[in-house]
Amino acid sequence: MPPTATYDRRALAGLLARQYDVIARGQVLACGISPSVLRHRTREGGPWRIVLPGVYLTHTGMATDDQRDMAALLHGGPRSVLTGLAALRRHSGQARRTEMIDVLVPATTTRRDAGFARFHRTSRLPDRVCVAGEISFALPPRAVADAVRGLTDLREVRAIVSSVVQRGICPILRLAEELADGPVQGSARLRQVLAEVADGVRSVAEADLRDLIAWAGLPVPLYNPRLFSGATFIAVPDCWWPDAGVVAEVDSREWHLLPQDWEHTVARHTLMSSHGIVVLHFTPGQIRIKRNDVVIAIRNALTAGRNRPPLPIRTLPAR
Repeated sequence: MPPTATYDRRALAGLLARQYDVIARGQVLACGISPSVLRHRTREGGPWRIVLPGVYLTHTGMATDDQRDMAALLHGGPRSVLTGLAALRRHSGQARRTEMIDVLVPATTTRRDAGFARFHRTSRLPDRVCVAGEISFALPPRAVADAVRGLTDLREVRAIVSSVVQRGICPILRLAEELADGPVQGSARLRQVLAEVADGVRSVAEADLRDLIAWAGLPVPLYNPRLFSGATFIAVPDCWWPDAGVVAEVDSREWHLLPQDWEHTVARHTLMSSHGIVVLHFTPGQIRIKRNDVVIAIRNALTAGRNRPPLPIRTLPAR
């Protein structure tokens, strides 16, 4: 016969409603459910299942993102805060699931990683956090810094930084402040990417083009400058060689060619051409795979541009 249970059903129901049907062992016992009843409910084939040590999902289906986040926080204990990609997922509203959920916990905790929960002991627990119901998660600057710390692929770091900046999730200034306040260890790549952005590089593909220009020994252009004809604004191109009147544009659909922006992009390129500017277009794939072709195209355009009179274009640096 299964164990019988007399417990505070209202308290249990309230917890489950707030915690997405996820509950910790201590909470279960506090509601009056005995250890034997808990073991019965979490047995193989039972109505509850263990998602992390001492944390239970009170149904047998797949855990949702909210349930996984809640479970990681419950396993982390009091003052736990989501960070890294899990926190950024919540800020961006994107449905993409993160395999691991990173959680900040007090430096004195002894909690170890388990399942999909990865714990980061820190003496810099955030003073301010975002809250969605019972789920607390780090503000974007801290989430970005924690997400990229330890990454070895510079393109991954660029992708994360570009995403939060271009989607308006986090200004560059806040990332720079977090970089200054955080630990030096593991921050080198974030520091490099923020330096690139400060120079005007806005996306991963543009950063790849910058690397290619340096690799080929091409003259260094201005990145994302503002071009004017007299007092009339023309455009903000990706790369600009003012002495040759040449622009290089990265045609990346992820960042530049959203459907609603297509007509604006075409009109912008037409306007630059009407002022005598030579506009070169490269896809991210060309920049990565057909590197020599891109270099030859740029070098030929620069040579031809320097054999004509300079264009009357006024240039201001990137904001």
